[in-house]
Amino acid sequence: MEQIRHFLIAAGLMMCFSLCSSPYVFAQRETEPAPIPVAPEVADEPGADIPVKKSVIPTTPSQVVTALGWWGLPFGLATLISLWFSTERLVVLRRARVIPKPFVERFLHHLREGTIEPDEALQLCAENGSPVAQIFEHGVRKWGKPSVEVEQAIIDGGERQVSQMRKHLRVLNGVATVSPLIGLLGTVWGMIDAFNGIAGSDAMGSPEKLAAGIALALLTTAAGLMVAIPSLIIYMYLSGRVDRLVMDMDRLAQEVVYSISAEALHERSRQ
Repeated sequence: MEQIRHFLIAAGLMMCFSLCSSPYVFAQRETEPAPIPVAPEVADEPGADIPVKKSVIPTTPSQVVTALGWWGLPFGLATLISLWFSTERLVVLRRARVIPKPFVERFLHHLREGTIEPDEALQLCAENGSPVAQIFEHGVRKWGKPSVEVEQAIIDGGERQVSQMRKHLRVLNGVATVSPLIGLLGTVWGMIDAFNGIAGSDAMGSPEKLAAGIALALLTTAAGLMVAIPSLIIYMYLSGRVDRLVMDMDRLAQEVVYSISAEALHERSRQ
């Protein structure tokens, strides 16, 4: 078996050698075009090797931050402010915190059934401490008074709570308004520098240099919009949430008025 294996290997080598040394292969090699030699004086010329143009416009986040320079400081500060107050308002304006369902249902049930006294109602509101409980507390202090007085007391307490709920929304609105203006200022500043640089250089009228300078200047506008758009979206969302909570608290406060006003107590006593 070993002799047969050696014979097959030798036969394969001979076949390869015969194919490589055949006239057809040599003819094919002779018909291949020879490489065109480059003259040394042409190859050494400065314009022979065309350099690949490197883009000066940043494409990665690190390059963008480097290109922005000190203009990135106000945008970074605006981003931190927007994130901080957005998170804080999202936590504070949770429905379970503003209008806790178990407290509201229990409190209104006692008022409708007449199974609670004013002192007990005040204690329940003070223990809960939610915004809707504080609004109820203002109305309970006018227990037994005409409905106009009870309703006015609830309105006064509601205005204070609405003011607290809208407390930091102005900050988000300010970030959404000021960030594009800072970006526009940076763009104008950068374009002035770009035109001054072109005017003071030998490459007068170079479209590549002008385009690169304008592109770098527009980065500040892009950064301002990237900060302003999310801030505006979260501001509109939180404003809508406040409006919905205010409407729900107003509806619940009206039930309190109809339960503890003098007219309601008189009607209940007649029954």
